Amino acid sequence: MAEREKRRTGENFEKIIHIARVAKVVKGGKRFSFSALAVVGTGSGRVGVGLGKANEVPGAIKKATERARKEMVDVPVQHQTIPHEIIGRYGAARVVLIPASPGTGVIAGSAVRAVVEAAGIVNILTKCIGTNNPHNVVKATMNALQSLKSPERIAYLRSNDEA
Repeated sequence: MAEREKRRTGENFEKIIHIARVAKVVKGGKRFSFSALAVVGTGSGRVGVGLGKANEVPGAIKKATERARKEMVDVPVQHQTIPHEIIGRYGAARVVLIPASPGTGVIAGSAVRAVVEAAGIVNILTKCIGTNNPHNVVKATMNALQSLKSPERIAYLRSNDEA
């Protein structure tokens, strides 16, 4: 299922990326429950992703957004884009993130789009390689965003290497 829900609560953006009905086979038949993948971001450089599972959809969504809030990370955003090109990897998923000039917008599929928009990135080019499984694509995107280094951080690391 595609992106379900997009809300703004207080200062946070919440988006439900994927909801799945999962079944457990038991003696009497199948027992159904729901799994939800959500992203929460401030729109100014903080974003988190969470997975929630429950017997009903609202419970799964609530758990997913709570976990996403707990696992928020900082992302360096410069001039509404990322500081440099990077590839994020998770399982079979590869996500290429490329900085874009102002006015480009977000060129991304639904799973990557939800994460970068929640982080507050306005201009970016992306490409998903390998799988299009939303769970793995989102984790690969988060891997790429966490691996980004701001120019100040790179300068600091270089100055310490020379000493």
